[in-house]
Amino acid sequence: MTATQEAPVAEIGRDRRRKEDQRLITGRTRWTDNLTLPGMLHLAMVRSPFAHANITGIETQAAKSAPNVVAVLTGRDVADDQGSLITAWPITEDQKSPTHLPMAVDRVAFAGEVVAVVVARSAAEARDAAELVDVDYEELPAALDLKQASDDTVLAHPDLGTNKATFWQLDSAGQGSGGAVDEAIEAARAEGVLIEREYRQQRLIPAFMEPRSIVCDPTGEQISLWSSTQVPHIVRFALAATTGVPESKIRVVAPDVGGGFGGKLAIIPEEWITFCVGRRMGKPVKYTETRSESLMAGHHGRDQWQRLTLAATKEGRVTGLKVDLLADMGAYAALVGTGVPVLGAWMFNSIYKFDAYQFNLTPVYTNKTWVDAYRGAGRPEATYAIERLMDELAAELGRDPLEVRAANWIGHDEFPFTTVAGMTYDSGNYDAATEKAKQMFGYDELRAEQRRRREAGDRVQLGIGVSTFTEMCGLAPSRILGQLNYAAGGWDHADIRMLATGKVEVVTGTSPHGQGHETAFSQIVADRLGVPFEDVEVLHGDTQVSYHGMDTYGSRSLVVGGEAVVRAADKVIEKAKPIAAHLLEADVQDLEFSGGRFGVRGTDKAIGITDIALAAFTGHDLPEGAEPSIDASASFDPDNFSFPHGTHLCAMEVDTETGGVTMRKYVSVDDIGTIINPLIVSGQVHGGLVQGIAQALWEEAVHDDSGTLVSGSFVDYLLPTAADTISFETDHTTSPSTYTMLGTKGVGEAGTIASTPAVVNAVIDAVRHLGVTDIQMPCTPERVWRAIHDAGAGGADPTTGAAAAHFDESTGTSGTADRTTGGAQ
Repeated sequence: MTATQEAPVAEIGRDRRRKEDQRLITGRTRWTDNLTLPGMLHLAMVRSPFAHANITGIETQAAKSAPNVVAVLTGRDVADDQGSLITAWPITEDQKSPTHLPMAVDRVAFAGEVVAVVVARSAAEARDAAELVDVDYEELPAALDLKQASDDTVLAHPDLGTNKATFWQLDSAGQGSGGAVDEAIEAARAEGVLIEREYRQQRLIPAFMEPRSIVCDPTGEQISLWSSTQVPHIVRFALAATTGVPESKIRVVAPDVGGGFGGKLAIIPEEWITFCVGRRMGKPVKYTETRSESLMAGHHGRDQWQRLTLAATKEGRVTGLKVDLLADMGAYAALVGTGVPVLGAWMFNSIYKFDAYQFNLTPVYTNKTWVDAYRGAGRPEATYAIERLMDELAAELGRDPLEVRAANWIGHDEFPFTTVAGMTYDSGNYDAATEKAKQMFGYDELRAEQRRRREAGDRVQLGIGVSTFTEMCGLAPSRILGQLNYAAGGWDHADIRMLATGKVEVVTGTSPHGQGHETAFSQIVADRLGVPFEDVEVLHGDTQVSYHGMDTYGSRSLVVGGEAVVRAADKVIEKAKPIAAHLLEADVQDLEFSGGRFGVRGTDKAIGITDIALAAFTGHDLPEGAEPSIDASASFDPDNFSFPHGTHLCAMEVDTETGGVTMRKYVSVDDIGTIINPLIVSGQVHGGLVQGIAQALWEEAVHDDSGTLVSGSFVDYLLPTAADTISFETDHTTSPSTYTMLGTKGVGEAGTIASTPAVVNAVIDAVRHLGVTDIQMPCTPERVWRAIHDAGAGGADPTTGAAAAHFDESTGTSGTADRTTGGAQ
């Protein structure tokens, strides 16, 4: 046992191609829809074409007589054992939440709700027979428009008596962290600058690559459910809690999952229906949705009206912010639906130092597909609002947008900093990220080009958009979630198994769907234990293998799950230490661990940790009282959220005659703390950027006047491809988190959160001199052209950009809401 061994290469911070990619890109994936079990039956859902209607009758005989149809079940047939879908986050004790049955019994509340299920020997035969189910409906008035629904003009659920789920408020005056926001507003109205705006967050669809699929096998001692889900542990708990089946008798597996973006975070009716039908039939059953079903009936995201009031001094220091938010919940409360805008409540103040802040939320039910978490979940909406407002303040003052932001943001020497919303940011350096972004972007040169184009009256104008953001990541800690009435915790768990053959198994409670967990967690363990990266195997997504976990969402996997892995690895080292001392005939205090080996200080005696794992396995020569294993487990529940930040700069060209927009340049500099794998980070940032840019320019879920989704295919719901985007320039600065051992902060949502306001700010900046101050997303050529046309014809002053106070939803354009005198001229 000597110390002569080459030291392993450090893994933390190293570019590694993802372990997962080989099987993912060569067709050897384990998608749920790839599963075939003996005797398996197939399901097809019968869905309501109406947004709101009573079910007066269902005729199933024709469908039952179709070839190879085994059964047709209605909601009434399974009413006693189908269970119900839970809401994990009622944000107040008195929140009104309509009962959400997996299959409707008497009434449907949105177009696409399931009313019956056909069971057949093939998927095609099930779908054909579903067309033969004849449902009689009594159509009811539907609540579709968010603002009208908030007035209870038409009730989405008449039994609730109102469309308003509840009212939730965050007020800095109540927390003792600042003055009253109304006082700040009145002071600004009298002798400062007051910016009042109303912004629309359009409805989006989490268009993941793999449609949702579920397989249920009830034939064993346990009922096994395979599902394309982000949350296998939560699905297992919820099934047990609502169906009466003991949790120990349910196994949930999330195999390879082809994207989610929050769209597979929910517990969905189709999971409950498949589980129920499988139990009833006593045979394996499978359901895989079509793309149109995915777009229509999978939960949607965003969908808000934001009424905003920002108060500032004449010098540009923000003194107060008031947010009045209407949030469309769709037909049901969903798993965390009403909690999504609450997550944004702490982020409207972003990186800035405000004196006063008030956030008022009214979640509203409508007869549309329900809304739940979508990439960023509340934080993109908040970031969009404040970053648009900071640009408006800069325009009012006649100052550079970055200059106004810098005058208001938290200095890097002020951390830790408790914000007006009550969050304590532990670390950051907004100056450093912004300076690097400016240099990469060529900010001063592009501003000079912009001035030249304006002076020349060019047809194609150049706009520069800014977004300096932060976000709260690592959805946790449990004690805070409990205070917010959230039903679950925010901890996570990991096990490390040191195999006798020298390999290492890592079991994580997180459940990936494209993020690269297997690679990143292998790097962490290889670095910590000094074992080869290739010798680490990461197991996940199976509640029979990973008993404990809180799954994947909210950029929490590395920040929370990765910390559990680190702690488990450290426990392995501590368990191995007394065995190493015994085998080396040394005192424990004389040992040091480095590069995967325990050595005795001052000697060349050493032993590798994998050799200790073998010695523990054989048990031939262990110290008194030692267990024959150095396996270890750890859970981690953080003390606070993590707070990544960054500066994003976008240059857009706008054709003032056609409204066409073209991206010229995009630069992002993100501070996400310690980086485990730069290659993975780059992929996450690039993907996030495209998703956020898509909201700004292309994506929108649209319902017609009867509540039918008219953007129910990729012909009408516009997703960008690589051909629609440019090559982004990305970089990073590093301010490690002080709340975690690794110093990580999270990156999965950063690009999506920051990019939307950067793009819209750039589009507005290109035409602000023509009188345009807002364009409702997505900024399509028609909307941009109408904004320019209306500003020119509607009394706008092209020299100042001032326009009348109004918002026209039909055109998606608005003027300024209130430009108070007293601002810099």
